[in-house]
Amino acid sequence: MIGWYVHHHGAGHAQRLAAVAEHLRTPVTALSSAPRPAGWTQGWVQLERDDAEPVDRPSASARGALHWVPRHHAGLLGRSAALVRWLEEARPSLVVTDVSVEVTALVRLCGVPVVVAAMLGDRDDTPHRLGRDLAEALLAPWPAPRHPRPDEQRARTPVVHVGAFSRFDGRPTSHESSEPGRVLVLWGSGGRDVSDDDLRAAVDATPGWTWEHLVPGSALATAGPRPDVWEALQRAEVVVVHGGHNAVAEVAAARRAAVVVAQERPFEEQVRRAELLRAEGLVALDAWPAAREWPALLQRAREVGGAPWERWAPGDGARRAAAFLDEAAERWEAR
Repeated sequence: MIGWYVHHHGAGHAQRLAAVAEHLRTPVTALSSAPRPAGWTQGWVQLERDDAEPVDRPSASARGALHWVPRHHAGLLGRSAALVRWLEEARPSLVVTDVSVEVTALVRLCGVPVVVAAMLGDRDDTPHRLGRDLAEALLAPWPAPRHPRPDEQRARTPVVHVGAFSRFDGRPTSHESSEPGRVLVLWGSGGRDVSDDDLRAAVDATPGWTWEHLVPGSALATAGPRPDVWEALQRAEVVVVHGGHNAVAEVAAARRAAVVVAQERPFEEQVRRAELLRAEGLVALDAWPAAREWPALLQRAREVGGAPWERWAPGDGARRAAAFLDEAAERWEAR
């Protein structure tokens, strides 16, 4: 048995679980305070939220030792107790945490091996170092960097690079289905620091290009039900996408030319992803550009095309992750 902790923020963590679980031989049970996703057929342990008010926020970091352990929070206590009960009853071979330093520490304190979902960015703070040190391995959904940073070269915990993967891996894609001059703006549900005025200015600066916006909460988004993301990707010649892991991996699966724009996120995660993508030859920016820059950016993306995505997202990343976890579960099985 494999346990898999799924963070409740955004849809990406659950999507990663579903993509890997499809290829696992070992049964898996998810542990999360997020709602159980539609279509999930394996075990799901519903945990209490640890951020429901009232929260004693000054105590939440334990003076910087951890990220989120507010004093006397009933939800935190209840979820911790539920996790330990499940560990005792299920006796999993290992638990994947995506992501929580506190869950990583709790599981490892119970003697259960932990594989931590690696995250990009400047994560050299005390809690992140603790999580990495407790892990048996870090599972990285991107290729090994062409130019590793010194901290990445010094990592004590093994890093298993499997390449990016998404829910769209394995789907047939064709450039013949794209419409010349069509731009798709693909943004997620995790919030955005790009305004509708920014989006309109980009449209106004690029006559000859047709823009479609899949941007939650934007007045520019198509009215009515949200269009199918895969079909929209197939229509696009160039995709403008934020630098989050899942959105980038979906564009990579479609092998579409792209302009990747990092958003402000904790630990500069998306900025580091943009840096890695530039090393692959892709068009990736650290922030939303001025409107006058868009004609040249779209032309550059058109010239680069989608070929550089092949190393970033080889198409079998979820299968590689599952193979590693199956082997680890067999090796670390409780006797």
